[in-house]
Parts: sequence; structure tokens; C-alpha cells
Amino acid sequence: MTPESRSQATAAAVILLCVGLVIYFLPTLVLWIGNYSPVLGFAVGAALLLGFFLIFWLRARYQRRK
Repeated sequence: MTPESRSQATAAAVILLCVGLVIYFLPTLVLWIGNYSPVLGFAVGAALLLGFFLIFWLRARYQRRK
């Protein structure tokens, strides 16, 4: 395994771990925020889920340029 591929694998693992923790706590977080405002709860939930795909989309664009 080359140092570059090891770095990429480490970055992907860290991203997946962080996203996994966010998704694990997402229902609790959305319900808690939803007690104040259902629209805000929806917006936070949607932003966090879309953020997951945004991270990997941006990373793929960066990798294509390299």
C-alpha cells in the first residue's frame, strides 16, 4: 500500500466514522430540535444527510483534479 493510498483510506475512514456518529444520533437530534420547530428539525436533518453526500462529492472532485 502506497503512502498516498494509505492517506486516502485513513481520510475515508475518519469521514465515515464521523458521519456514522452523526447518523446514529440524528433521530434524537431531529426530535429534540423538532420540539421547538418542526420545520427547523426537518431542515437540520436534511442538511446533515445532504452534508454526507456533499463531502464525498467534493472529495471526488478533488481527486479527479489531482
